[in-house]
Amino acid sequence: MEIVLVGLNHRTAPVAVRERVSFTVDQARRAAEELRTQGILEEALVLSTCNRSEVYGVPPESVREARAAVSAFLSGFHSVEADELHPSLYHHQDHAAVRHLFGVAAGLDSMLLGESEILGQVREAYRAAQQLGATGPVLNRLFQSALEVGKRVRAETELGSRPMSVASAGIKLAGRIFGKLHDRTALVLGAGAVSEQVAAQLRDRGIGRLLVMNRSRERAEAIAGRFDGTAVAWADWAAALRAPDIVVSSVSADDPVLQQAAVAEAMAARGNRALLLMDLGVPRNVDPAVADLYNVYLYNIDDLAEIVEQNRRARESEIPRAQDIVEEHVGKFLSWQASVELVGVLEALRARLEGERRAHLDACLGRVGHLSTSDKQRIEAFVDELLEKLLMQPAERLRGERDLRRKIQSLEALRDLFLPGPSER
Repeated sequence: MEIVLVGLNHRTAPVAVRERVSFTVDQARRAAEELRTQGILEEALVLSTCNRSEVYGVPPESVREARAAVSAFLSGFHSVEADELHPSLYHHQDHAAVRHLFGVAAGLDSMLLGESEILGQVREAYRAAQQLGATGPVLNRLFQSALEVGKRVRAETELGSRPMSVASAGIKLAGRIFGKLHDRTALVLGAGAVSEQVAAQLRDRGIGRLLVMNRSRERAEAIAGRFDGTAVAWADWAAALRAPDIVVSSVSADDPVLQQAAVAEAMAARGNRALLLMDLGVPRNVDPAVADLYNVYLYNIDDLAEIVEQNRRARESEIPRAQDIVEEHVGKFLSWQASVELVGVLEALRARLEGERRAHLDACLGRVGHLSTSDKQRIEAFVDELLEKLLMQPAERLRGERDLRRKIQSLEALRDLFLPGPSER
């Protein structure tokens, strides 16, 4: 019933590495299924956002072997050499994995402390894995608890009352560069959740003109309609790049949608008027070579570091309260996990002892044929009563212990002593 976590995030890997191991929704489902069918994990869930790619699972046997197998799986799935990927990976198991996930859901592990998107991303990752049938009793309980942690942190701390998102940080950066935005034009590339938040932030900051561009014209028009913008045809790049002062991109694509040649052509058509490109996509949507063009200012998701640090300083007083909520729920989850393990260990011990009881009684009672049937039944009742005292009374005491996790370790040692291993059966 142990839990294993293998992943990387903005602290351990730059965007150039993160984008190579990011998962689309379909890839996350396929990876979870393959991890199970290959026997690497019994339960599996992939959480992939712009700042992290993580695999959570319940291994069939050794956690150590599962950690290595999941790491190798990530390399193979994304065709990234192990030597390139593995230095960026972190590995957690059991209580450390639980604590990490709860911190993620609380917004404590985000680039932007208390970011608003992450809880929804955790919820969607869990929903997708559950619908696939890739989760079981352990991951179901784990992720339901994580969602509860996230809700409480947002309801009970200032991290929730003043949420910061990647979208808001990006628009804050645009405001620093251009000042007031009422006489500026912005182009939003994409029509997902981040793009919608960007459009809302731009409207709230009084953007003069808002353009929305997406492969699906219908989705572009839907966002444009909600935020007083105008939809632009996806194929009309030359015209689309001629007007805006600000371009914010968050498109799901394996390769950059904005290449250097297209931006260079647009800059010539606009007389090299300054252009701010904000690439919030992972994988990146804008060719990094675009930054070499005159008067083009390209920022990716890792370039928000200064705003991130200011955000953290403004909210760091709330961190201890959020951590207290995390630790409270870590304790609850570990108690649940220990109680389930307790039942398993006691059931195995009971089955072993009852089997030995039957065999031993049959052998012994067969040698005392002078006893009456009622005498033999009385002896069996005495033995049953003894087994009950050996198992049920200690079990009740264990359930009442506050530090059940430590007690379970002692019980596991007892199982190792009294229950045969696979080679002994």
